[in-house]
Amino acid sequence: MIASDCQHTLAAEGSLQGIGLHTGEQAKLTIQPAPPNSGYVFVRTDLEGQPEVIALASNVFETRRGTTLKSGDATVHTTEHLLAALYASGIDNARLMLEGPEVPILDGSSQPFLSLIEDLGSQPQPEAPRKFFRVRKNISYRNDEGVEMLLVPLDSPDFKATVMVDYRSPILGTQHARLESLQAFGQDIASCRTFVFLKEVAALAEQGLIKGGDIDNAVVLAERAYDEGELQEIAKALGRSRLHGSANRPGVLNPSELRFDNEPARHKLLDIIGDLALTGRFIQGHLLAARPGHAANVAFAKEIVKHIQAQEDLPDFRLDRPSLMDINDITKLLPHRYPFLLVDRILDMNDQAITGVKNVTMNEPFFQGHFPNNPVMPGVLQVEAMAQVGGIFALSQVEDPENYSTYFMKIDNVKFKQKVLPGDTVVFHLQLMSPIRRGLVNMKGRAFVRGELVSEAEMLAQVIRDRAETNV
Repeated sequence: MIASDCQHTLAAEGSLQGIGLHTGEQAKLTIQPAPPNSGYVFVRTDLEGQPEVIALASNVFETRRGTTLKSGDATVHTTEHLLAALYASGIDNARLMLEGPEVPILDGSSQPFLSLIEDLGSQPQPEAPRKFFRVRKNISYRNDEGVEMLLVPLDSPDFKATVMVDYRSPILGTQHARLESLQAFGQDIASCRTFVFLKEVAALAEQGLIKGGDIDNAVVLAERAYDEGELQEIAKALGRSRLHGSANRPGVLNPSELRFDNEPARHKLLDIIGDLALTGRFIQGHLLAARPGHAANVAFAKEIVKHIQAQEDLPDFRLDRPSLMDINDITKLLPHRYPFLLVDRILDMNDQAITGVKNVTMNEPFFQGHFPNNPVMPGVLQVEAMAQVGGIFALSQVEDPENYSTYFMKIDNVKFKQKVLPGDTVVFHLQLMSPIRRGLVNMKGRAFVRGELVSEAEMLAQVIRDRAETNV
């Protein structure tokens, strides 16, 4: 992966073509550069209007033996190997022009895609910062089929993955695979091929899958010896006259050996990377997965997206930066004074939101009675401090704020999550819920201590001109 804080796209365009694993149809894929912040976009060039399908977890349509995306009437099958190669290469934006319903399977791995991407080279897009997701707390997933996935924080801004598979098979028991960083993807993971047990082939064919499957694009594993009659029945299910390869003994049906002793586990790790690319972020954390598959991968990706959205909806908690307004600026806007002025700094403000700070010390007068030997900031004062930050926002919208006051009209959906104690620094972030009309200001406020939500409320206030002008 390219070590960079800015986005990258391809430096040129290039093409590959081949058969689709499940549809059995020939397809041509052309990878093109794309503008910043566009992500990975499939374009079905063989369909009228060339509809686009954005590679996001929300567009996943099916996960049987691969990840299928859909938007409108356009579908794209088996996206994971290509997406893994783009993601591991540090490509943020690419237009994926696909003439056919399915990404070519090629040799069943990511290697052909990775080689093409390396040949084309990458182009930095310095005007667009790369989109990361830094894991700050554990994210877990498990289902009734025994799949367990866990994403944990790392000390370094990198991505690691550890995968365990267990097929309870005489030829493919418990296997582990590990990726130390995306930089190692090309050497350790990219060439690992998809695999199937020979006993599954007929059933998959009956489901309309693996129409393009062969020993050239998948590792086929036989758990026992098969006689010629059984092989003919499997070939018939696939619509073929015969199967390539020999299954006269347990083992790998392919004429070539496995590329790694644990190639199946490594391929599962490859699939995970391709499916996690659907989060739209470069993940910084350590993934641990037991018995993964595409359905679980995508479900976990959607869970990660929820955490991404929640985290990106947070204010900037950095306190070691200059104030937008200090206490002197604040007192020029607010009429509050000791002991009821509960805002110390304003960090950010735009036309939709404001972020302010209250430093809570043991010297606060309310701690004398709330409570002796157990000082806790009253919840009502947390809401009041939040409202004062909102009042600064509201008064900053009028020309002569010194002549106006803000008054509560309604408070809704108040919740207190954690105690606020002496020594805490409370960061208040308020966002407009609707445009300001006729002096009515409706905002949602949230209070955080050390990045954790401690309280929240929805507040409606009115800005009223009720202070006399001062003649200087």
